Amino acid sequence: MNAATKKLPAGSPDIHRKNMLKLLEQNSRRRHMWEVFSDFVEMAALAMSNSIELMQHHVREERYMQIIARYEPDEQKRFPQILGELVCALEFGPDDVMGKVFAELEQGNSSRGQFFTPYSVCQMMAMLQVGDGSDIRTKINERGYVTVSEPACGAGAMVIAMADAIKSKGINYQQHMHVTAVDIDSRAVHMAYLQFSLLHIPATIILGNALTLEEREHWYTPAHFMGLWQQKLSRGYALGSAMERCQTVEQPVAEPAVAPKTSADFQLEMFA
Repeated sequence: MNAATKKLPAGSPDIHRKNMLKLLEQNSRRRHMWEVFSDFVEMAALAMSNSIELMQHHVREERYMQIIARYEPDEQKRFPQILGELVCALEFGPDDVMGKVFAELEQGNSSRGQFFTPYSVCQMMAMLQVGDGSDIRTKINERGYVTVSEPACGAGAMVIAMADAIKSKGINYQQHMHVTAVDIDSRAVHMAYLQFSLLHIPATIILGNALTLEEREHWYTPAHFMGLWQQKLSRGYALGSAMERCQTVEQPVAEPAVAPKTSADFQLEMFA
């Protein structure tokens, strides 16, 4: 049995990733896969954003309706199913699911220098950066959190690996880590936003150019709002008592977030 026909084990995240690929292919019978994949990640990101961010709700809702109107009813129903498969895949633990799907669909753009680092390499780099976790604990004890900057985030693999490495040291990344990620490609921004949101990573993802400091769009994850990170970052220290800031081992890490309620009805169709 070759690799192409090898049966995946039951309860494997790979099954959900393969289901994503199958659904995307079914929706690409009348369109190029590049367009279908781009539309999926943008609509899912728009739906996620509109569940919690009010300032840009109207503009992003109009953009969502503009995209979904191009598809037939049966095709429209598949998009929430794809998001549901992504949620199920991430339930197995932090991983760059979108980056793997992106690579398997061969959607990378080498002319832009767009090459996604394999997640296993990101894991190794993150573990080397985190070390035994003592430096991170020192910074958390000083101001309550650490910040992570990623100037070319892609689908977010390096940030996800960093969050996982911090978690492995008994530190709750959801409360003690904030990310600022930038990418020049809108698809990358949407992919990163989706994965950070579902893994409840506090983050600001910027569509722009880290070299020229151009910023065209800002995407804030639900964890950013729920954790009051705008206030924390502007004041330079975490809210709450020093005792609360130092309790990094005892605080449980919440399960990855499921897809939120949205006006786009993603939540109604996701597991249909």
